[in-house]
Amino acid sequence: MTALASLRLNKNEDRRLRAGHVWVFSNEVNTKLTPLTAFEPGQPVLIEDAAGHVLGSGYANPHALICARLVSRDPKYTLDQSLLVHRLNIALSLRERLFDTPYYRLAFGDSDGLPGLVVDRYGDIAVVQITTAGMERLKNEIVAALTKVIKPNAILFRNDTSTREMEGLTNYVETALGEIPESITLEENGVKFAVPLLTGQKTGWFYDQRPNRTRFRHYIKGLRVLDVFSYLGAWGVQAAVASAESVTCVDSSPKAVEAILHNAELNGVAAKVSVEKEDAFEALKRLRGARERFDVVVLDPPAFIKRKKDIKEGTLAYQRLNQMAMQVLSKDGILVSCSCSYHLHRDELRDILLRDSRHVDRFLEIIEEGHQGPDHPMHPAIPETGYLKAFFVRLLPT
Repeated sequence: MTALASLRLNKNEDRRLRAGHVWVFSNEVNTKLTPLTAFEPGQPVLIEDAAGHVLGSGYANPHALICARLVSRDPKYTLDQSLLVHRLNIALSLRERLFDTPYYRLAFGDSDGLPGLVVDRYGDIAVVQITTAGMERLKNEIVAALTKVIKPNAILFRNDTSTREMEGLTNYVETALGEIPESITLEENGVKFAVPLLTGQKTGWFYDQRPNRTRFRHYIKGLRVLDVFSYLGAWGVQAAVASAESVTCVDSSPKAVEAILHNAELNGVAAKVSVEKEDAFEALKRLRGARERFDVVVLDPPAFIKRKKDIKEGTLAYQRLNQMAMQVLSKDGILVSCSCSYHLHRDELRDILLRDSRHVDRFLEIIEEGHQGPDHPMHPAIPETGYLKAFFVRLLPT
C-alpha cells in the first residue's frame, strides 16, 4: 500500500477535529510545510496537527474551502471499498430498525461517516449523489460496495447538484448498473406516489419530511388545504387521502402539475385535488386578492438561502412568503411552515412567524416543531447536518 501524503495543520487548528468535527478549512493548513497546490482533488491524506501527530486519514481538495475531510481517526483505515462496505452496513442496520420496507435515505454523508455521499433507496434501486472530489474518485468502489451491501438491481448517479461546483466537479446523470425506469412507485402512510428518478428534483423524493407529513395528517380532516411548492403532491395528496375536504396544490413546474394530478388519480382522490401551475408568490397574491381562505396552508419551499451571501435576501423571501400565507388562512387556521435552509436557524424562522403574525394582527400558537427524519441523522459537531425545520402553528384573531 502506498504511503499517504501528509496534510499539516497550523498550531491549535486541530481543536475542532479533536472535539469531534471532521472538516478542515483551507486557512487552517500549514501551507509552508504542506502546500495545498501539491495535492490532487480528492487525494487521500493523513491529517496531522502542528507537531506532526496524526489525527486520522481523510482526503483533500486544494480547490475547495473545505480543503480536507477526516474519514477515520484510525490512520490504518482509509477510504476504500472495504471501509465503504463497513460504513454502509452500519447505516443499513439503523434503517432496517426504523423502516419495514426498503424505502429510505441509506447514507447521509458526514452523519454516516461517508463524507460527500448520499444514497436514497427505492426498493431494489439505489440513487446516489456525490458532492466531493474524494468520493468522486471512488465511483466504481461505491457501486461495488452498494452491490455487496443491498444487492440492488439498478444504481443511478444523480450527480447534478449545484454543490458539486464548489468542489470543481462537473454535473451529470449516469446509470451505473441495470436499467432505471421512467418512474417508480413508493408508498408513504398508505399513499402511493409515482416518483421520477431520472428527472425529478435531487434524488427524486424527499424522505426527510416523512415524519412531518405523518403528523400533518392529524390536522386536516374535513378542511380546505393549500399546499404551496407541491412538487409531487407529497403533502397535498396525503391530505386528500386523509379526509381533507379539498386540496389546492401550487407549483410552477408543468411536470410537477402533471405528476400531482397523476398521483391524485393513483389514490382515487382526483375529485378532491386541484392544481395551479403558478409561481408561489403570485398564487398567494392572487388568492389573497380573491379573498380565498383555507383552513390549512403548507409551505415547503426550496432553500432560499444556499450560501451566507443569500441570507439577507433569502430571509426577506421567507418573511414575505409566510406573511402572504397567513393572509389566506381562515380565522382559526393552521400553518405548516418549513425551511431546508441551514443558514436560516430555527429561532430565526420562529421569529419570522411571530413578526408576520403581528403584522397581520393575528395571535400565533406554536403547536409542534418538526425536524428531518431519522434516516437523515445529525452529526453533533456539524450543525449543517441539522438543516430541516418545520413549525406547525395556529393563527387566531387577536
